[in-house]
Amino acid sequence: MPERYGPQFGPDITFLGVPRCTWSEPSTYADADVVILGAPFDGGTSHRPGTRFGPQYIRKTCYLPQMGSRPSLALRVDGLQGDLTVYDAGDVEMYSGDAERSVRDLQKAVSTVARTGTIPLILGGDHTIAWPDAAGVAEHVGAGRVSMVHFDAHADTGDVAFGSLIGHGQPMRRLIESGAVRGDRFLQLGLRGYWPGPETLDWMAGQGMRSYEMTEIVARGLDACLTEAFQIATDECDAVFLSVDIDVCDPGHAPGTGTPEPGGLTARQLLDAVRRVTYELPVAGVDVVEVSPPYDHADITSALANRVVLEALSGIARRRRDARDGTSWDPRRPLLDGRSTDG
Repeated sequence: MPERYGPQFGPDITFLGVPRCTWSEPSTYADADVVILGAPFDGGTSHRPGTRFGPQYIRKTCYLPQMGSRPSLALRVDGLQGDLTVYDAGDVEMYSGDAERSVRDLQKAVSTVARTGTIPLILGGDHTIAWPDAAGVAEHVGAGRVSMVHFDAHADTGDVAFGSLIGHGQPMRRLIESGAVRGDRFLQLGLRGYWPGPETLDWMAGQGMRSYEMTEIVARGLDACLTEAFQIATDECDAVFLSVDIDVCDPGHAPGTGTPEPGGLTARQLLDAVRRVTYELPVAGVDVVEVSPPYDHADITSALANRVVLEALSGIARRRRDARDGTSWDPRRPLLDGRSTDG
């Protein structure tokens, strides 16, 4: 299989300048905690394209120096330097005209990384890639042993669309049908809008899926919904896959996406939620998807996605530090309180 060394579209860069590796050669990332993979695929989109350029923009959209540390003010760790070892394997070669081959090749790459005990963090691309991403992690952890925490405006549980089983509206159904992820350990947060229809909703209910629609999140509070979701996610599962579709946020906070739906989370809510997921749960894989730079304004969406990645890395780093030191921390409590610089 051909392999690209560096981004498939755009400048030859890594995520904020982290060292390179080659996913098919585990020796090049033997000391890694996290390996970043790009998945520049938008062959599964149903509305606005352009997410093939997402990995490039997520990697570079930051006003700070491209090479350097990223100490988290809130978590008091550095997710790029010192507290975690992060590599970037560049983009998996994906051809939008051949969805079947693209998802197969991506799953192979994710599985190869996961089998080393390293966390794969995948930059999309449209949400089609969640199927091979989570399935690749499940090949290592075990089928049915990985739960899914899924932030999205849409359920992505459709069946056949445009005559195809593969698309960005269908990956969650494919994952459940494959057995990689159990339906009753599938947690969706941020759903809203006018899709899917009754037949698909009935299928979801039959699988035992738990979906937190925005009205419920507003009524109960995001923290309460997350706490409940975490209890389900860790029941009879050994690891969690975190999938973040940037359109979970209101289009005012993330305009550069393929299927914008008004009434979503704020950028602040998403970052806080990602912090809690990666600190409180045993995350074995992450993807960030549906950033479409051609429809972005002032890099608003790309900047948010970049920070979602950094928040995930920081949460993982803090979890590992506290596990090592035998300490614990409530991620909803600030560590910087005007009196001390660390907890």
